[in-house]
Amino acid sequence: MKAVRYHGPELPFALEEVPKPVAGAGEVLVEVKAAALCHTELHFADGTLNLGVKPITMGHEAAGVIVAVGEGVPAERVGERVIVYYYVGCGDCRWCAAGEEALCDKLQAEFGFISDGGLAQFLKAPARNAVPLPDKLSFEAAAPIGCGVTTAVHAVRLAGVTPGDWAAVYGVNGVGFGLVQLLKHRGAKVIAITRSEARRAKAKELGAEVVIDATDATTVAAAVRAATGGAGCDIIFECVGRRETMDACVGWAGALGKRGRLVMVGYTAGDAHEFRYHPIPMVVYEQRVLGSVGASLGDLKEAVELVASGAVSTVVDSVIPLADFQQGLDKIKACDCLGKVVCLPCA
Repeated sequence: MKAVRYHGPELPFALEEVPKPVAGAGEVLVEVKAAALCHTELHFADGTLNLGVKPITMGHEAAGVIVAVGEGVPAERVGERVIVYYYVGCGDCRWCAAGEEALCDKLQAEFGFISDGGLAQFLKAPARNAVPLPDKLSFEAAAPIGCGVTTAVHAVRLAGVTPGDWAAVYGVNGVGFGLVQLLKHRGAKVIAITRSEARRAKAKELGAEVVIDATDATTVAAAVRAATGGAGCDIIFECVGRRETMDACVGWAGALGKRGRLVMVGYTAGDAHEFRYHPIPMVVYEQRVLGSVGASLGDLKEAVELVASGAVSTVVDSVIPLADFQQGLDKIKACDCLGKVVCLPCA
């Protein structure tokens, strides 16, 4: 089968022929009908993420059809439309017991990170990781749920969003569009912050009450303070992770208000983009900083329900053949896409 392969940091991805996987005991084999590209792939390409496993097949946002099952899996699952949860925990640690496999102490697999992922024609996974998809959702619309919406669901859960909160999304595209919609659905007052005029317009369309041009990051905090009557935000979801974007959030006159929660979702490589703050305003304002990584299986199931109900929609920029994956990654790197780029491995 064809698959997009990673051979190490700073090396180009390659579309290669690799053996088709076989479903083992407790597993299913999924024919991938659609797989979304993520900024994470760029982090592998530039060496930001070097997890020491190579070669592997990239991709952690895949949807398709179960075409074979291993021992112990009901045969009637063949033909089922599914989306694949990309973490496989050990099942024994306290995090797995709590349903938080993304924090597992001994991950058994993480598709597209430390084990073969979904930018391929076929993907094998534990049967429990294959979450049923309603027929009303196309595969192209469903694939971005796997990270773009689940990451938002997880981050909002950690942040403890309540109705009436002022919540800002700093950096708006794949996950950001999911956050804007989910926050609106939860009753928050949403501020979308991005340099892109097209993304600001889309965020407004999706429910943001305020949109702020982030072209000059030094103006962002004042704009947020003005929009919130001087109070600042109750919650900021930081989806960029650059020095200037993080700096805009904190400090005496930063965008984050009293008892505010700064939720770190994005990141950028290099010492120049380490998070820094002076503790005095954070202590005086009783602010908190949280990290948010991935999602739980429960988050994915909730995300599927949210999209199926129409409460949240995935935003797809373009749909391309798998062979054109590099063109899609180039669009993401150039910030030239509005929403997700989706690949069709079996087209």
